[in-house]
Amino acid sequence: MRYKRMPIEVESPEQMGYDTIRNNLSESSYTDALLNEFAEGADLGRLLLCYASHEGHEGLRHLIVKDAANLKPADVLLTIGAAGALFIIATSLLEKDDELIVVRPNYATNIETPRAIGATMRFIDLQFENNWALDIDQVKSAITPKTRYISVTHPHNPTGACLEETQLKQLAGIAETHNLYVLVDETYRDMVFGPQLPLAAEYSPRMISVSSLSKTYGLPGLRTGWIICRDRSLYSTFLAAKEQMHICGPIIDEELAWRFLLHRDRHFPRIAADIQAKFEQVKHWMQQQGDWEWVEPRGGCVGFPRLKAPQTVDIDRFYKSLLADYGTYVGPGHWFAMPRHYIRLGFGWPTRQQLAEGLNALTAAVKASRR
Repeated sequence: MRYKRMPIEVESPEQMGYDTIRNNLSESSYTDALLNEFAEGADLGRLLLCYASHEGHEGLRHLIVKDAANLKPADVLLTIGAAGALFIIATSLLEKDDELIVVRPNYATNIETPRAIGATMRFIDLQFENNWALDIDQVKSAITPKTRYISVTHPHNPTGACLEETQLKQLAGIAETHNLYVLVDETYRDMVFGPQLPLAAEYSPRMISVSSLSKTYGLPGLRTGWIICRDRSLYSTFLAAKEQMHICGPIIDEELAWRFLLHRDRHFPRIAADIQAKFEQVKHWMQQQGDWEWVEPRGGCVGFPRLKAPQTVDIDRFYKSLLADYGTYVGPGHWFAMPRHYIRLGFGWPTRQQLAEGLNALTAAVKASRR
């Protein structure tokens, strides 16, 4: 494995220090939750700190698939966040010189872990001009005898684009025809702004779902994610990988995650309403200003605007001014191997006041950085 630190982590707010940023519009999750918001009355003092089930908390696994038509708790493997799930999948399915097909832009781990293994990536580059839509014909054309899996995201990070059900069915058919797998990163699935599609793993045993509690529910500190896989042989391989990495998950994290999802109907309406209100804030700002353009997200809590006339702006000066003069931070395009006049704009994490100030700061920093 040839590990390399990713810019998105090196330059992350938690590495810089949250106290250095006043308006944090770089986050890709909902506002971080306080433990007492959902664990009040939990008698964790009686929780036995033993080696837990290697597959994960049974009650939590049940809740994750309780509304799925043809999935069962035995299809769910709990992991250390979605990042742990992605690492398990990549190291289980890929060896040096194997190939995978991956959409780009993308969350860096979906690219850097296969790269560290020595796998070859065939990129499907999503285009702003095509509304960041996935071209299934491009996916088909990229398949070779060395292709082990296809990696897609729904809703997409950083653009907020969503797959259609017909596309998921097509991907399932491709996987079955070519004897490969499709990884669907569904971390933002509960945040779609329209009808929700079934979990990807419901479409075929060759479809693998990945998600976590970090983004939609603002619980990244619990480090609780999961893989859903109906292929029993592959599931066993994933379990073996998990056992060799850390045997089981953190029992306290999984207990708290279970308690949260047990009362999801109490927590999620508040989250969804707040995300929608903040989304409306951003849409209103986009309509009022003239420097930025975007493809309006269809899900998630991030968007991927770009400057309309980047040649008129000193990009380095813009980022420096945005933070130094206006205390505002966004995710620069290079986090996603994209030009730096693109930004990931996270609207779920800041307060509505911070979001308003941050949006105004974007306008002011562009004005201050004109060539």
